[in-house]
Amino acid sequence: MLKVLTVAQIRQIEADADAAGVSYAELMERAGRAIAERAIVLLADRPQPKVTILVGTGNNGGDGLVAGRWLAQMQSDALVRYYVLSGRADPDPVLQAAQDAGLFIANAADDRDRRLLRNMVASADLVIDAIFGIGARLPLTDEASKVVRGTRQALNERAAAMRDRYTTLDPAATDQTEHPPKTLVLAVDCPSGLDCDTGKLDANALIADETITFIGAKPGLLLFPGAGAVGRLRVAKLDLPEGIALLDQAQHTLLDADTARAALPARPVDGHKGTFGRAIIVAGSAQYSGAAALAAQAAYRSGAGLVTVASPPSVIGVLAAGLHEPTWLPLSDDYAALRQALGNCEALLFGPGVGQSTEAMTLLQEILKSEALPPMVIDADGLTLLGDIGNRWQSLPDMTILTPHPGEMARLCNIDTAAVQANRPALALEKAAEWKVIVILKGAHTLIATPDGKLTYSPFKTDALATAGTGDVLAGVIAGLLAQGAAPDRAAVLGVYLQGLAGVLAAQTMGSTRSVIAGDVLRSLPAALALLAKS
Repeated sequence: MLKVLTVAQIRQIEADADAAGVSYAELMERAGRAIAERAIVLLADRPQPKVTILVGTGNNGGDGLVAGRWLAQMQSDALVRYYVLSGRADPDPVLQAAQDAGLFIANAADDRDRRLLRNMVASADLVIDAIFGIGARLPLTDEASKVVRGTRQALNERAAAMRDRYTTLDPAATDQTEHPPKTLVLAVDCPSGLDCDTGKLDANALIADETITFIGAKPGLLLFPGAGAVGRLRVAKLDLPEGIALLDQAQHTLLDADTARAALPARPVDGHKGTFGRAIIVAGSAQYSGAAALAAQAAYRSGAGLVTVASPPSVIGVLAAGLHEPTWLPLSDDYAALRQALGNCEALLFGPGVGQSTEAMTLLQEILKSEALPPMVIDADGLTLLGDIGNRWQSLPDMTILTPHPGEMARLCNIDTAAVQANRPALALEKAAEWKVIVILKGAHTLIATPDGKLTYSPFKTDALATAGTGDVLAGVIAGLLAQGAAPDRAAVLGVYLQGLAGVLAAQTMGSTRSVIAGDVLRSLPAALALLAKS
């Protein structure tokens, strides 16, 4: 799993690597080569590409200088040009190496009106942003601010010129004049104007198509608004020596496919439905019957052997005609049948669509009175009801999984939603420890916080999931994984990964994130599982 590291942690890890024999110069060489390799991939369909590298005064600029030299060596038809800000050290061996390689170097000090900068950006196939990296301090000031602003202006003017030059009347037509490709932006470590620790973004920040960062991801790359400027995120680990304690001990991570795959429950070929567990889903009401259907199907699609839906009889009457796989447990004022069922299952999900009535509150209270509860997920209306129970945290099974969106988290914490969004990682960690639960704080780059201080970021940021019912799918997937014997922390990270990947796949199938509905995400779960197993 990839680490998520603050700027201070990165600086210490670099110092530790230097002490272990991998010098700062060698780290810069490795970073520069990694940048060049990504640039070549981005330029694969562009013959004789023009590349403009914006070079800042620090190590990030050094990475850019090394990248240009490697790029010129690795792709001989590329025209590599540097635009260098004032203030680099003198002597400057990496700048001297670029000069010795015969590459074009323009100095910002000689370009007071930024005309040369705008020309170099507007004529480029790729702009490599190596101005600040992790060293940005907001707001941007001085010459660097003018260069960032000039670059952004040039990119916007080129894009506007392309729109004005070509008009597409029928997007589906195959004989339209093809637009010239846009200028791509590859950011080095962090886009200029982004605070790598907080995700705060300068008004003139560069918006990257791709960001390549080093050693580990940075919090600001995963927190909004900054995450919106990152584009695709790549992490180059730089082959650091083993035994760097700070890197090994870091507890904040970015979920990847390998980690998600490792969390998949075993699937023996001689298994039967009992092998893969029973999940009970307490869900649905007259107004929200669909939530129960989505959650139940998601639990089955994640691999559960048997799913029982506990719901009012009127809801079951509606759902049973169209859902043939679940078994049904009609709820009544006598909770004996439900208590008996809870003693014979491996997972319990409470909340999707149950409503917030007095009857729903009584139902949750009765469930929490049970002597022994299976691993539990609480979602949606269940979270709102839970917030009104006095001794709620003492009543929950160990490592209960809560899946709040920001509004639900705000209600649980008795704060407003803006306060949740302004402090997502710290708040999720604080409440997971205080409540002794796993908190899945939903949103772009969903967070999974555990009571022992571990924080995992989802790699997915897609508005395909910003539609009613996708949370029911997530909760159902996690319940299904728990039923199969996955530990709660592993079920949480795998569930978040599968739902995010299914959202991306659903958008690809639909052709647009705008058109995705929760049922599309549900139908994409098998493809997500298959892709994860193969990747």
